[in-house]
Amino acid sequence: MKNFKIMYLIVLVLAFAKAEQSQAQITTSQEGVEACLLKSTLFNSGNRVINGRTSNYDLKYVRLELDVDPDVAVISGTVTSHFTAVGDMDQVVFDLASNMIVSHVTQRGTALNFINNGNDELVIDLPAIQNNSVLDSLSVTYSGNPIASGFGSFAQTTHNNAGIIWTLSEPYGAKAWWPCKQDLNDKIDQTDVILNVPTGNTGISNGLMTSESITPTGKTFKWQHNHPIPAYLIAIAVTNYSKYTEMVGSGATAFPIDNYVYPENLVSAQSSTAVTVPIMNFFENTFGPYPFRDEKYGHAQFGWGGGMEHTTISFMGNFSRGLIAHELAHQWFGNKVTCGSWQDIWLNESFATYSTGMTVEHLDGNDAFKSWRVNANNRATTDLDGSVYVPATDTLSVGRVFNGNLSYNKGGMVLHMLRKKLGDADFEQTLQNYLNDSQLAYNYAKTPQFKSIAETTSGQNLDEFFNDWIYGEGYPQHNINWIDIPNGISINYIQTPTHPSVSLFEMQLPIKIIGAAGEVQWDTILVNSLTQNKRIRVPFVVSSIEIDPDVDTISKNNTATLGLDTAFAKAEYQLYPNPTSSTFQIIGIQEDFTALKIYDLHGRMIIDYKKQLLNNPSLTFKAPQNSGIYFLNLTTERGTTIEKLLVR
Repeated sequence: MKNFKIMYLIVLVLAFAKAEQSQAQITTSQEGVEACLLKSTLFNSGNRVINGRTSNYDLKYVRLELDVDPDVAVISGTVTSHFTAVGDMDQVVFDLASNMIVSHVTQRGTALNFINNGNDELVIDLPAIQNNSVLDSLSVTYSGNPIASGFGSFAQTTHNNAGIIWTLSEPYGAKAWWPCKQDLNDKIDQTDVILNVPTGNTGISNGLMTSESITPTGKTFKWQHNHPIPAYLIAIAVTNYSKYTEMVGSGATAFPIDNYVYPENLVSAQSSTAVTVPIMNFFENTFGPYPFRDEKYGHAQFGWGGGMEHTTISFMGNFSRGLIAHELAHQWFGNKVTCGSWQDIWLNESFATYSTGMTVEHLDGNDAFKSWRVNANNRATTDLDGSVYVPATDTLSVGRVFNGNLSYNKGGMVLHMLRKKLGDADFEQTLQNYLNDSQLAYNYAKTPQFKSIAETTSGQNLDEFFNDWIYGEGYPQHNINWIDIPNGISINYIQTPTHPSVSLFEMQLPIKIIGAAGEVQWDTILVNSLTQNKRIRVPFVVSSIEIDPDVDTISKNNTATLGLDTAFAKAEYQLYPNPTSSTFQIIGIQEDFTALKIYDLHGRMIIDYKKQLLNNPSLTFKAPQNSGIYFLNLTTERGTTIEKLLVR
């Protein structure tokens, strides 16, 4: 979700209650992610109590019939809910902000007693016991100004002097504008949204538009969604939209991408959204068919700097490619399979974030994808602490739930690490198995369920991986100290975790060994202890080592240095003359050589002075016959060092 635009932030701060938890310390940008940081400021963190009183019924169908004027910050109408009892019940409780005015509640035409108890609960007395598994319904007629609730989930603003009303209910805002069951313990099987709007306006919502009819005062738009949906993903937007459609596929399997944009932005939007079709094709090939092919996908422009992945219709504050990809990915990760608690928000946001990175890889290539990972890793390592999984004590902090460094970028990088660990084929299959699991598809999921699917698919035990990277805090810092040895190098590895919740980040750490003549050899350190040694055979003179230069893992402040003894030896001698045309001397050496060799730029050994060192340990040596640049490999009891020698 969510790309940051500072001008919108100014508007929203004026329009809504005070912003919570700033992310001002973040200076880098990740296209398609930044807006989530803004989203965390939209909501007041108070009154976020999970409502157990709504768990005694299962919503089957909801119809919202609403009167909406985009020039007036008021909503009114009737919400009809069909539900089956989970156990015998004599009351129904809906989440509804206390400032909203309920005029009456009816069941089959009979008025029911109700009270808004001041705790954002609408408590309704049923006329008789509704027995377990019995289906019934009731209707709530209400009105009010949802903005007064302070959640920022319902906004009335303007664009080019035209009014607009839009909603954004994630995570706790649905109750601000309609009587609902907003906790993550139920999905509504089917919804109808009926919007009565003034002349010149279009009303947008989830699913398919089943009818558009003219009324004495304007138009009525009827929308139907036939897949399970949580309350926070139901949305409306009303303004003087212009519409255009892009098609995915052709023939009987084709489906539309309907775009509703401000008339003043029509031309630029048409240019920007064209990329949606190739991204949709890529996601379908990678994740499986678009989950709502029988309805539509679409974008609706709205008055906020970021985006929100409402099912079948993403609300967009801009049309950057990154934001388009991020919101589209949510239709699989977040909408088809929804996080089962706000602790598990990474199952929505990290997956959409990494999907955006995969889009960069697919459309722009490996170099661009590496740049994306560099930025994601920088964000993931901004702080020394913080886990991808949200602690239970922090779920009331919207800023923590939607933390851009942790729930988005760190989680996205963890998914990249999981991909490397499993391999591309098993990683892709894991995603598809997760999305198609009979218990999870169009339902809720929690982290252990995804982990179990990944383990079953790959045949790997992922306990350590999830404990370190999902539940654990911080990240590793890697230090390598290396010296030359005959036929290779010896390295001493040290890891420093930044947080005590993880004693060791076990991992396969890639290193790049670079030769004096530009040769390259890749190797991997199988990290299973904080300190360890490894000898690596290398067929050339080594000049440097780089730790994870492609940024395939999360880390920061890594160092790879030539051994300390070698550094002393190097400082204590010099070659003379250098350049030379015939011979050279080694001046200032304090101990005996054990080896002395010369290599050319291709890493080929040209001269081995072993016999001279044994028979005539003079410090004057014959240079190579051909002119050029060479590398002198000198070994003493204290280590090995490399010096450049120029022969003319």
